[in-house]
Amino acid sequence: MYLFPGRSNFLTVMLLDFPLSTYAAPLLAMLISYGTNLWLVRRKMVVAIDYPNSRSLHVTPVPRVGGIGLFSGVLLVWAVFPVNLPLQIWLGVNLLIGVSAADDLWKTPVWCRLAVHGLVAVLFSFFTFGAYDWYIQLIFILTLVWIMNLYNFMDGSDGLAGGMALIGFCCYGLMAALSGNMDFALVNVVIAAAASGFLILNFHPARIFMGDAGSIPLGYLAAAMGLLGWVYGLWSLWAPLLVFSPFIVDASVTLAKRLWCGETIWQAHRKHYYQRLVQSGFGHRKTALFGYGLMLSAGACAVWMNFQALAVQWIIVTMWGLIYLGLMVMADKKLHSNGL
Repeated sequence: MYLFPGRSNFLTVMLLDFPLSTYAAPLLAMLISYGTNLWLVRRKMVVAIDYPNSRSLHVTPVPRVGGIGLFSGVLLVWAVFPVNLPLQIWLGVNLLIGVSAADDLWKTPVWCRLAVHGLVAVLFSFFTFGAYDWYIQLIFILTLVWIMNLYNFMDGSDGLAGGMALIGFCCYGLMAALSGNMDFALVNVVIAAAASGFLILNFHPARIFMGDAGSIPLGYLAAAMGLLGWVYGLWSLWAPLLVFSPFIVDASVTLAKRLWCGETIWQAHRKHYYQRLVQSGFGHRKTALFGYGLMLSAGACAVWMNFQALAVQWIIVTMWGLIYLGLMVMADKKLHSNGL
């Protein structure tokens, strides 16, 4: 009995029949990302240093230019190994890197950043879902803007956002490969490989941070690639939501709780579950490893359920909803007792 019926020869085909680019492209992306970020660390760019503030979990200044190295690996490899990507992906990623890098280096007004986020989301929705009703497109636009920003909110602990990118986009690549779209699989695995090159220098104790130039485009790609995979018929909408659910749940629940308490939601804070775990004494390393376990479990379930009946997918998603509810209840009790 095979885990994925009708795909019993997948491993044989992967090892024997796939072109060299299947292996060379991810390796090159990882090396470019790692090499560029190592160079940036050694350059000690004082113009882009993340100094500790009210939201920070670190106590020493760290350069926040890791996103530049990460996306150097992604974009260069996408160009060298031509991939079939819609123009709105190329345009969106480059616009987001530009405005986010400007914010990392010199600070840009919030309205300017959000305007670019909205423009990118509108362009993607218009060119991808132009045949849909306006209210459906509006839902996708709001989803894209939210995922971009929640990924940024969740980038505050050593190794966490880089690990989510590595695991999440590997899951996308595996689902695409199992569904027979190797080109789309390669696109996603390249992102994961570049994230691994960055993660080597970002795992605790971090020598470099991702910055907005990494987290905002990664959030965009998490949402955009998830929607494109659905459009291509590679997975249901539930699959990408479950893959990135550790970030989606933490950020969304935290925002809802702050709104309920009447707090100013755009002010810096340290109330995400991962932030409270680090502050409780769990530390960066254990928080990241716990997060990886959660990400891997959710991602593995998403890959498996993608090839099951819709009723099974509903059961799996409901089960994960209950898991997250239980984890949050236990965390709240424990953290409240510690004054967090």
